[in-house]
Amino acid sequence: MTSDPTLPAERTQLILQELRQQGRVVATELARRYAVSEDSIRRDLRELAAQGLCQRVYGGAVLPAPKAVPLRERMTQDRTGKDELAARVCTLLQPGQVLLIDAGSTNLAIAQQLPGALGLTVITNAPQIATAAAWREGTTVQLIGGRLAAGGGAVGAEALAQVQRLRADVYLPGPCAVDVDTGVWAMDAEEATLKRAMVACSSRIIVAATSEKLGARGNWQIASLDDIDDLVLTTSAPPALAARFRAAGITVHPTLS
Repeated sequence: MTSDPTLPAERTQLILQELRQQGRVVATELARRYAVSEDSIRRDLRELAAQGLCQRVYGGAVLPAPKAVPLRERMTQDRTGKDELAARVCTLLQPGQVLLIDAGSTNLAIAQQLPGALGLTVITNAPQIATAAAWREGTTVQLIGGRLAAGGGAVGAEALAQVQRLRADVYLPGPCAVDVDTGVWAMDAEEATLKRAMVACSSRIIVAATSEKLGARGNWQIASLDDIDDLVLTTSAPPALAARFRAAGITVHPTLS
């Protein structure tokens, strides 16, 4: 093993850069690449974790889950990216489908762009999404009731009972994090329970995710990689990370040219 001249501070920044591009780093691979001990790499990862820049996992690190932001603030963040995702999702929809749309600011942008000519039926637990979809001519809307959570959607026993009696053609989850190894995550246990029920009653899962949610993990898994049919990304998403999702067998939009 030859000695690598990279200074620890420089090495830490290079590790962070790779983490943002790949969504995950493995300590043994980093130690081999930089010709240092795994203890040195673990110290680097501890330093990044202390700064909130990564989340330590067995054998390495992943990106941290996005910080919780009130819905009213999320609605104004990255509108260009969310509108791009919404337009791309709408091209995947078919006439007459029943859509189950979860709460979330990206899903709100999707509801605002639903093509009226498709004659869609929208079922949602989010009042704002129901209102937006109702404005789309030719779209039928059904609202799921329950206790309104901070994320903007109804949750609880009543909402869960309603979802368990449904069958949808397409489910659009509101993901908090999308990890290339473990799937889709939420940050709240009660919301995660409802999201898992939505996954179970839907034939196709389309996940639309802004870049900061990619490669991260939350606290509660709502879907595995095998559950995801389509992953819709913005053009600014890290190409290497998008390639890893494709390698996992997921159809990623936009597709490679």
